[in-house]
Amino acid sequence: MQAIEANLRAGLTALELDLSDAQVASLLAYQGLIQKWNKVYNLTAVRDPGDMLTHHLLDSLAVIGPLCRQLAQMTKTAAKDVANPDALRLLDVGSGAGLPGVVVAICCPDIQVDCVDAVAKKAAFIQQAAVTLKLPNLRGVHARVENLSEKYKVICSRAFASLADFTNWSRQALAEEGVWLAMKGKYPVDELALLSPDIDVFHVEQVAVPGLNAERCLIWMKPK
Repeated sequence: MQAIEANLRAGLTALELDLSDAQVASLLAYQGLIQKWNKVYNLTAVRDPGDMLTHHLLDSLAVIGPLCRQLAQMTKTAAKDVANPDALRLLDVGSGAGLPGVVVAICCPDIQVDCVDAVAKKAAFIQQAAVTLKLPNLRGVHARVENLSEKYKVICSRAFASLADFTNWSRQALAEEGVWLAMKGKYPVDELALLSPDIDVFHVEQVAVPGLNAERCLIWMKPK
């Protein structure tokens, strides 16, 4: 566990993320929860704790900086509306074990994170994580994303579906002035070509995941 914590802290330094000791402890406890539940619920195919750290935790942590910058930009350009309940709500679609949703909830306590999954046991795991890790800003939702009626400023997905399906299925849940964030591996040329013409891909950025020698990019989209 000490080696995992040391590698996590090294990864946070590389990502320029300044987390408290309590947040680091929560991330480690979260990984422990995945390992524990995985034995029964098969939440992820990754079993080795070291691989879990790089492929899941650090891979999800790599989105925190870009997400915070985008939210700051949106807050700056949006009209000040204190009563707007959608202001800091994020939906993680097809969340599975809660990646990146739970990581976002730990790192960004001012963001209300809902993790939706069509598989009941995965939504139940998120609920358990919220209780165990004492995260009042985290909620597991057992539903199909296309059936949700609530609105979110950011809708994200990680290895969930094609960009076209992701945006089509979740469109009704996107708040006014909201954005989509898709975490992808290699630059998805074919998927981008199949996107609806009324969707604006306004930013694409490469991200480097500490300890993971693989391509990663973030696709930011919004309705035109």
